[in-house]
Amino acid sequence: MAVATTAASEETFEIAGRQFRSRLIVGTGKYRSYDEMKAAHAASGAEIVTVAVRRVPLDRRVESFLDHLDPKLTILPNTAGCYTAEEAVRTARLAREALGTNWIKLEVIGDQTTLFPDNEQTIEAARALVAEGFVVLPYVSDDLIVAKKLLQIGCAAVMPLAAPIGSGLGVQNPTNLRILREQLPDALLIVDAGVGTASDAAIAMELGADAVLMNTAIAEARDPARMARAMRLAVEAGRLAYLAGRMPKRLYASASSPLTGVIG
Repeated sequence: MAVATTAASEETFEIAGRQFRSRLIVGTGKYRSYDEMKAAHAASGAEIVTVAVRRVPLDRRVESFLDHLDPKLTILPNTAGCYTAEEAVRTARLAREALGTNWIKLEVIGDQTTLFPDNEQTIEAARALVAEGFVVLPYVSDDLIVAKKLLQIGCAAVMPLAAPIGSGLGVQNPTNLRILREQLPDALLIVDAGVGTASDAAIAMELGADAVLMNTAIAEARDPARMARAMRLAVEAGRLAYLAGRMPKRLYASASSPLTGVIG
């Protein structure tokens, strides 16, 4: 959860004992060039970058985006492309061996068309990985019961989707994200998948997310670096708005200048 400080600009959040200032997590796929990716990463201010283990040559025998990542970035391997718990666990072990990290973004997909997660297989894989000492951050549907089960297992966070992966539809079920935040006040919630533009990121943060993970929204923008900066500012603005507490919604008007004490 967030660690409050006297200055909002100095606020940090924690994953498995590590402190981060940026609440924006970025990806590495779909960029048109390595230079474009590097410029976007720099503009985003992100400190964590996710890497699809099954889509990169971990032995470094050929050039890949791994050779172009800022060494200051924390690499978060993911199990994208896995459709069973067994497959995901095997991929996580490979990532730990090749990249030297026990952090894993757990993805177990249940449907090729929607790329929705298989919650049952995700829970099974999470249980095995936590037992092996992994720091597990699972991609899940926006389901309170599934989130509770994963946290009880010992996952470091839960990563509910905003919309299908790569869709750019934005937050489709704000009610569920609000419920997750209210019912799990001490859990680390990272909205993952579906963000399309800066306002989507701000809404996710205003609903109480601790961070937002995105890739396609930046990589497929006409100007990825500019969009990355927009996302950075949106995440910061959304977080500040959440901490500030929005005004209540009202059915009727409420004058900005009260009539009490009006002359004449």
